[in-house]
Amino acid sequence: MSKVFEILKRLDEAKIQYFIGRYRPDTIDISASIVGERIEISIFDDDHIEISRFVGHEDVLGEEALDDILRMDG
Repeated sequence: MSKVFEILKRLDEAKIQYFIGRYRPDTIDISASIVGERIEISIFDDDHIEISRFVGHEDVLGEEALDDILRMDG
């Protein structure tokens, strides 16, 4: 089984929803979210995998938070 399908099967079995994207010509990228964490999985054409984990709080914020985020980015 290919690495892509192996990882998708594991996410399915864990009942974790995910999105599949392709942002570079040599990878398939999977983004998943669980409580308190966002996960990015990149599977390269040579079958090696890179995983990034982003852990944080899930406070509910008002619209002003978007202004803060956009100000930080620009």
